[in-house]
Amino acid sequence: MHLARLGSFHRSRLSFLDTMLREAARDGWRFARTLWEFDARGVGRAVYTVDTGPHCYSLVAFGHDLPDEERSDRVIATRWDATFALFDGVPEPADLDRLEANVPLQEAGRVSPRELTLARANRSVRLFEHVVAALAAGEQPDAEQVTATGYLMRTTAVYGSGKFGAADRATIAGRPELTGPFRAEMLTVWLIRLFTVDIVEWLAKVRGGADAARLDRDLARSVGVGNSTGLGMAPFLVRHPVLLNNWIAAREEALARVRARPAATQESHADVAAALARARENAAEWRSGHPLQLEKLAALRADLEMLATWLDDLPETYPYDALFRRAARLSLEGQEALASALIDAHGELVDDLAATMGADEDAAFAIDGAMPLARLGDILAEHYAEALAVDYGRPESVARFWYTSEEKLEPRLGERALEPGGELEEPLAVGRDAADLAADLARAPEGTVAGFLARHPEHRHAVRRAQTVARYPYAEIRDNLIDAGMLPIDLLRCKLSFFGADRFDPRSDRWVRVSLFQGKPHPQDILTA
Repeated sequence: MHLARLGSFHRSRLSFLDTMLREAARDGWRFARTLWEFDARGVGRAVYTVDTGPHCYSLVAFGHDLPDEERSDRVIATRWDATFALFDGVPEPADLDRLEANVPLQEAGRVSPRELTLARANRSVRLFEHVVAALAAGEQPDAEQVTATGYLMRTTAVYGSGKFGAADRATIAGRPELTGPFRAEMLTVWLIRLFTVDIVEWLAKVRGGADAARLDRDLARSVGVGNSTGLGMAPFLVRHPVLLNNWIAAREEALARVRARPAATQESHADVAAALARARENAAEWRSGHPLQLEKLAALRADLEMLATWLDDLPETYPYDALFRRAARLSLEGQEALASALIDAHGELVDDLAATMGADEDAAFAIDGAMPLARLGDILAEHYAEALAVDYGRPESVARFWYTSEEKLEPRLGERALEPGGELEEPLAVGRDAADLAADLARAPEGTVAGFLARHPEHRHAVRRAQTVARYPYAEIRDNLIDAGMLPIDLLRCKLSFFGADRFDPRSDRWVRVSLFQGKPHPQDILTA
């Protein structure tokens, strides 16, 4: 649960987009593009509808004519190449008109509880234009360029769970097709991906007429959706400890099941080899300009080559446990790539764990006031030993503070010695707060948590977290989240890996670009109208 390892995670078949695709194919979801109204500039609207059986969901997409100088991935942007909403059901003309008046405005507009998500995206300008020009000329775009970039558009936000008037999570939590974490968001991005292919084909047809080509299906499959994610996502894992626990616990249990396999069959050995081959191919095509990620990529590529040679030298008993133990000499990137490959190769052993990755966070919210203070002290000593050992009197140990921006209501990270606003700090300094709690506990008389909190209500959130981690062992990140050396991109990568993102490309220590659904099937590949 240290940031360096969490920040080396890779997607696996337990990732949320992979789980959704399997369920869509298994349950026979049906798909259709029911509306396409665009002009020669790519301005207009479209509707993509998925019928899951119990419910229908429709992505309403709007295309805009955005000058290059106004294109920005920053959260403060006010215009985008495309905007989207996931509608609960099939929209009527009045719904479309209402959405057209609000969705392009994003935060400045308002949506209704009929909408489950709100999103926006910008073109990857160089690749987008290359693909349109090639198709317009009746040719296919350069496959290497398409694969290297990996997306025609990248989302800069996909909002859900009640933001800006959209439906609260509780509204859809009981629907089987949406019970998985971030399922509505994953469905949104999957359909956005198809829109990006449709819009380049449309613009190519406008430009090239009857001679224009459609994008080769294999090339279309290699197109994902890019995503630019910054600090707004970073505190999520800290604020949702039970959910984090369940994600990590499922992954750890999956790996444990594979390692406990007493022998490898010819089929399982071939599946592991194929998963590692895919990992090598992905690593070879993975590009980044960030020095830290370049160093990690070099180690990953070397590790994966080494792993390929180890496959032919495994013991007959518990071969995957032996392989994983041997991998302890690899980099964290290599170790975690192997973990994902082993999980990917054993669907029959692990797929049921996807159902355990949600969380009823309300059930863990209540504080046990009857707990003896001695027991609370034991919990702190056991689960926060590293946090209690930090000297928070050193400026480096408290160099940062988390706060919420007034303008965008988004999480931000301030430099305590350089920026004002420390008095607005959010309670995300978990280690320091645990140390403060332990200090006051040491001075408190014997008694219960209820009596202690009556005297020290400022420790309620720290007590709640301590009692939570006592029941959920993976609920807490074991690093100082306000330390000068803390890398927020590790938090981002951990969360995005569970989404199913790949090819992480940090642009600084505070935001990262990734690709989603690259190499995965499109709706029409697995769903029928």
